[in-house]
Formats: sequence, structure tokens, C-alpha cells
Amino acid sequence: MAELYGNKSLTGVERSLATDEIIVSKTDLDGKITYGNRTFFKFSGYEEGECLHSQHNIVRHPEMPRSIFKFFWDTLKSQNEIFAYVNNRCKNGDFYWVLAHVTPSIDGSGNTTGYHSNRRAPNRHVLNNQIIPLYDRLLQIEKANSSPKAGMQDALKVIQDMLEEKKVGFNQYIFSLGV
Repeated sequence: MAELYGNKSLTGVERSLATDEIIVSKTDLDGKITYGNRTFFKFSGYEEGECLHSQHNIVRHPEMPRSIFKFFWDTLKSQNEIFAYVNNRCKNGDFYWVLAHVTPSIDGSGNTTGYHSNRRAPNRHVLNNQIIPLYDRLLQIEKANSSPKAGMQDALKVIQDMLEEKKVGFNQYIFSLGV
């Protein structure tokens, strides 16, 4: 049975990337899509014309913790790359997990001009045993607060505390899981 989120329903059907498939997209500074490869359009289910100049969150799955994206954007805005597991939603309501590597695009003067993302098939064992339980916990924290912003901050603190306890950065944590 499909579950409705906004104007889009969720089918509960998972699609999987093959190990040799890579999804590529580029955005401007505001997160609007400026480029997508054929694999991006194939998995998202959108036509190029529907995506170009649209916010990249057009493929955001509602079960992705907002705190992960806050961490994502804070990292990118400081001109650092980030690796993270992301659950995306297809146009038809299916979903697909990826391991994303996102980097700022920097011009010759050192200014960020946009963002470039390569996404590949995730390590299923890591996804099932580490990432999904962590993201479920973050989502519960976010939803438990009456203020979405405060809930996101509470969940972000959980991430920061976990990283401090492990004495690693976020990328190091992701790689320590065995990507």
C-alpha cells in the first residue's frame, strides 16, 4: 500500500544500483540541478527537463533525517567533501539507497561555484546494520520534538556526540564502517 508524503506517495519498493553504476549530478550554490547523467534520470524516474533547475531535494526521501542533510550542507559550505549514505525517492514513489560522495566545485579564485555528487551502490551489510538503525534513531529524535528545527538540532547533537566519542570525523566514521 502506498503511503502519501506531500504530493508524492511511497510504494515501499526498493530499487538497487548495480556495482558498476554511478549516479552523477551537479548543482548550483542553491542546490538546483545543473547536470545529471543518464543513470541519475533512470533511477530518479524524472526526465532531464523536469530536473534541470529544480532543487536536488526533488529526490529526497521523507525518511531521511534532516540532521544528516544539515551536516551535509555545513560540511560543503566549509568547502570540504563529504561521504554519506542517502535514501532517495523516485518519481513513482520507489526508493534507492546510495553512498554519496559530494564535493564543492571551486573556481580558480577559490570560490565555490556549485556542488558535484557521485553516488554508488551502498554496502548492504553496513546499510542494514549501522546506517538504517542510526537514521531511524535520528528520525525518532527529530519527530519527538514539537519544533522541526529543534528536533533537527537534537539529532545533530547525537551525531556530533557519537563522532566525539569515537574520536573521528564524519567521513572517517563512514569509512570505518567498511564502505
